[in-house]
Amino acid sequence: MPTGVCGCCGPLRPRYKRLVDNIFPEDPKDGLVKSDMEKLTFYAVSAPEKLDRIGAYLAERLSRDVVRHRYGYVVIAMEALDQLLMACHSQSIKPFVESFLHMVAKLLESREPDLQVLGTNSFVKFANIEEDTPSYHRRYDFFVSQFSAMCHSTHEDPETRSRIRVAGIKGLQGVVRKTVNDELQAIIWEPQHMDKLIPSMLFNMQDNEDSERAGEENPASLAESCFRELLGRAAYGNMNNAVHPVLVHLDNHRLWDPNDFAVSCFRIIMYSIQAQHSHHVIQQVLSHLDTHSKNTPRVRAGIVQVLLETVAIAAKGSIGPTVLEVFNTLLKHLRMSVDFELGDGSRRNSASSLSSTRTKESEERIVQNAIIQTIGFFGGNLPDYQRAEVMMFIMGKVPVYGTPCHTLDTVKIGHQGTKRIQAMLLNSLIMVTSGFKCKTMCAGLPVSFLEPLCSISLMEDSELRQLVLEILHNIIDRHDNRAKLRGIRIIPNVAALKIKREKISKQDVVFMKKHGQQLYRHIYLGCKEEDNVQKNFELLFTALALITIELANEEVMIDLMRLSIALQDMVLANEENMPMFIRCGIMALVAAYLNFLSQMIANPPFCQHVSKVIEMRNLDAPYLLPEHVFREKCVLPDSLDRDDVGLYFQTADLAEALSLPGYNVERLSIPYIPQVTEEDRLPRRKSFVDTISLQVDILSNSLPDQSELAEEITFETLKKAIDTTGLEEQERERRRQVMEKFQKAPFEEIAAHCESKASMLHDRLAQIFELTIRPPPSPSGTVTVTSGHAQYQSVPVYEMKFPDLCVY
Repeated sequence: MPTGVCGCCGPLRPRYKRLVDNIFPEDPKDGLVKSDMEKLTFYAVSAPEKLDRIGAYLAERLSRDVVRHRYGYVVIAMEALDQLLMACHSQSIKPFVESFLHMVAKLLESREPDLQVLGTNSFVKFANIEEDTPSYHRRYDFFVSQFSAMCHSTHEDPETRSRIRVAGIKGLQGVVRKTVNDELQAIIWEPQHMDKLIPSMLFNMQDNEDSERAGEENPASLAESCFRELLGRAAYGNMNNAVHPVLVHLDNHRLWDPNDFAVSCFRIIMYSIQAQHSHHVIQQVLSHLDTHSKNTPRVRAGIVQVLLETVAIAAKGSIGPTVLEVFNTLLKHLRMSVDFELGDGSRRNSASSLSSTRTKESEERIVQNAIIQTIGFFGGNLPDYQRAEVMMFIMGKVPVYGTPCHTLDTVKIGHQGTKRIQAMLLNSLIMVTSGFKCKTMCAGLPVSFLEPLCSISLMEDSELRQLVLEILHNIIDRHDNRAKLRGIRIIPNVAALKIKREKISKQDVVFMKKHGQQLYRHIYLGCKEEDNVQKNFELLFTALALITIELANEEVMIDLMRLSIALQDMVLANEENMPMFIRCGIMALVAAYLNFLSQMIANPPFCQHVSKVIEMRNLDAPYLLPEHVFREKCVLPDSLDRDDVGLYFQTADLAEALSLPGYNVERLSIPYIPQVTEEDRLPRRKSFVDTISLQVDILSNSLPDQSELAEEITFETLKKAIDTTGLEEQERERRRQVMEKFQKAPFEEIAAHCESKASMLHDRLAQIFELTIRPPPSPSGTVTVTSGHAQYQSVPVYEMKFPDLCVY
């Protein structure tokens, strides 16, 4: 009886269990029984409601086999699960998937590498299955953590370690593919998961020990592929969560110095994400640079170089409002770098700190050069309309003596730091303007850009003046002729240079009528600076030549000749006692330019006169030619002989040579006088208008001596002051002098005088309107009436702005 009972228990087992048991052979080496597997699959498809029970029973057998270390049956169970997953796509598969994931988790928890790889492969197959309906309750937190741990495997055997890491990367790739397209699994983009995913990939990309392996067997290449795929799937709102772990990983592993890996990471990021998301990455790097503002110079330089790579790629497309933010942040860190370099200068007393100070300065120079390179490269790749805005933005950051500068406070760093910032910002402008091809000069040199640029061009520093001239060269030279004009020399044949030139447009004619005098004035005053070196004269010559090529019509050429003659006359008069080298350098500049201009005009009498003067100088005064005066051992004379007419260019001869082609030679006889501007009244540079400004002459002549100022005021002096006898005669004499002056004086002199008077009037009116419309605030408070109630608002003294005359 007991035997019969035992014999009838087998058929009483549920059919799904019998089908599951039949797929396992007696010897696990024989593998899965295919015929019985086909029966199980047919049964699962025919009765999908049994899938959850099939999955639960398979999970039970697999757990038992794992505990008993019967790994052969474990492999068979996972193979059966994989085939069932691939065959069944009904609504009832959800519970079966839960059993499947539970079995995969069991394999991943084991310490056997083979089981971990087996579970990972099954999970990857599952991840490639597209489910018809989303899952509401399924979570992958465990799998993210476990696969990330596998990516950091430290197994003793290199081969096994590589297998586990590859399996971990594949598992993470499967999680990404399974979750990024499922709206219900958006939690995968949250920081707690990204902080595990991203560092795991970067760790393998960084640790490229198996570089000889190819394809999916190499953890580094597989991790890079997975990293690219993840970034390519990142949406607008998920970009920051994907980039932040990269920055944290680079910080934790100190990969900013050297920063080769950091640069390669961000290249991958920028080329993997969608183009419209690039500004997110740039903003992240900028904010990261702010957080490291007090870090070592090399770390900051590494971050800036990474930023250079990102903006270099993003600049090829539109990056929207991030443009000015990039420049604003970079300029801020440029100023901070100068602060770090020069801020402790007052405390450098001991000799022991001298070497460390020099090291710090050299490292800060690395940061500064990286920032300038980033600014220039980024600005150089922007469209022309954005580049013009960036040029004016940077120019607005340049500190100028005598003018308010709220963006870059120069009190703490002093004169040396201010000069450094000026030079670096101008270097940035040189890089931004390099290759800039403006259609009209009004677009390339607007008033808001030209005026501060000319203001800097009059600084008492030869290096700053050189940078300003190079900026002008970049903007004016629209046909790449500058390289052909490099250096200052007597060019024997200008036609051999093959200079590219177009007819001057109407817009450029209007520009020269409005702003030509500013350019001439800049060149005139720049020539007479006492600290000029050979490079200054070379750049001045190039500037004159480029103006001739790009902006010169007949009227402009006459003005340039007048300018040249005025420079020559200034040297011969020498009212400012200039050094002999400067005087001879100006003479050489005039000779080189008039030789160039005469061949550009192609007027034989003009060329003949210029050639004759140059010949005479070669024989009697070689120090007046550029080939000789700029030599190291050139012997300079004690004085220049004004009576030797053959050594100098004569206005009468030039006018006679140009009378035939139809030039307006009458203007050539009018001496050139630079216009007077507000720059001449600023106390930040030496006076350079002593013989130019009529207003300054009149004021200086009318000032009494110190003895007169000290004279005692008595009743007699007051009586003389109010005596009205002779006033009518004085008024008639003054009117006669004014009429005579306007009848006989040159037009430029009259214009300069009137302009100075008009500018003074406008200044006084502006001051009056400022005082009447907006009275100055009082520290005690101002009364404002709001809703019928009087309110007092006090203004701190340090926020008050006093007129310049009130500040000592």
